[in-house]
Amino acid sequence: MTTETAAKTARTSFTITQEGIVIALTVALLAIFSVTLPGFLSGANLVNLLRGVSVLGMLALGMSIVVIGRGLDLAMVATLVVGMGWALTLTAGGHGFGTSLLLGAGFAILAGAAIGMIVAFAEIPAVFTSLAMASVIFGFGNAVFFRNDVHNAPANVEWLSALGYGAFLGVPLVIYAFAALALAVHLLLRFTRFGQMIYAMGDNPAAARQTGMPVRPVIVAQYVISSLIAFLVGLVIVASNSGLNTRVYNSTLVYDVLLVVVLGGIGLSGGRGNVRNVIVGTLLVGTLFSGMTIMNLSYTTQNLVKSLVLLAALIAETLINPRDEQTAQQGDI
Repeated sequence: MTTETAAKTARTSFTITQEGIVIALTVALLAIFSVTLPGFLSGANLVNLLRGVSVLGMLALGMSIVVIGRGLDLAMVATLVVGMGWALTLTAGGHGFGTSLLLGAGFAILAGAAIGMIVAFAEIPAVFTSLAMASVIFGFGNAVFFRNDVHNAPANVEWLSALGYGAFLGVPLVIYAFAALALAVHLLLRFTRFGQMIYAMGDNPAAARQTGMPVRPVIVAQYVISSLIAFLVGLVIVASNSGLNTRVYNSTLVYDVLLVVVLGGIGLSGGRGNVRNVIVGTLLVGTLFSGMTIMNLSYTTQNLVKSLVLLAALIAETLINPRDEQTAQQGDI
C-alpha cells in the first residue's frame, strides 16, 4: 500500500458526518444535563422527553419526504390547524367524528395537491409557494370553516382518549405512533418505486426528467403525503391535549420541524437522508428542549437558542455537504 493510498484510507475511516456530530452532541447534552439538572436522566423524565418530541418527530417525517425530493413544506402546520380545526367544528355541530375526520383529511389532500401543483407546474420555488399557501390556508380556514381559536375534542371517544393518555408497558401510545409512522416512511422511501423516484428527483431533477420519470406527479404526491401526515399529527395533538388551539399556527412549530430535519442531516439540496436522520435530529432537539424547560428559560430565550442552533446547523450542512454546480442552482426550494 502506497503512502498516498494509506492517507486516503485514513481520511475515509475518519470522515466526519453530520449524523455523527449530532449523536455526539446529544450524548454531550445528556451528560451535561444529567450532572447539572437533578432527575434529568430518570426514567419518568426520559419518557416525558420522548412523548414531548413525538409530535415534532412525526411532522419532521412528513417534511423529510418533501426535502429529500428537493422541496420544502412550510404550510404543513397551517394544513394541520385548518384540517383538524374544521373536523372538530363539524363534530361539535352534530356530525359524526369519523365523517368529520374524513372531510378534514380530504381538505388536507386538496391543500397538499394545490401546493404541489403550483411547485410542479408553475415552477415557483417551494419555499415561496408553501410560505404563501400557509397564509392562504389559515386565512381560508378562519374565514370559512371556523371562528374560534380553541376547539375541544369530542367526549366519549375511547380510542382518542387512549391515543392521548394511554400507555403500553409503561410507554405512552403517542411514542408508539411515532415509531409506527417512522417505520411506514422508512418502508416507503427504502422499498417502493415511489421512494426511489423521490431520491432520484432530489439528486438530479434534470436527469430524472430525461429518463422519463413522472417528476411533476411525484412532486404533487410528496406534498399530499406531507399534508396527510400533518393532519394525522393534528389528531395526535387533539388526543394529547383534549383539543386544539389554532394559534399554534403562529408558533415556531414549523421552524422547529425544520430544525429537526436539518440537524438530523437531511440535505436541503435534496436526494440525501433517511428516517434515521429524523430520529437522530428529534433526539437532539428533544434533549435540548427538555433541558431548557427544566432550566426554566424564558420563551424568548428558548427561541433565540433554537434560532442559533438552526443557523449553525445550516452552516454545518453547507460545509459538510458543499453544493456542486448542479445543486447550487438558485430556486431549487
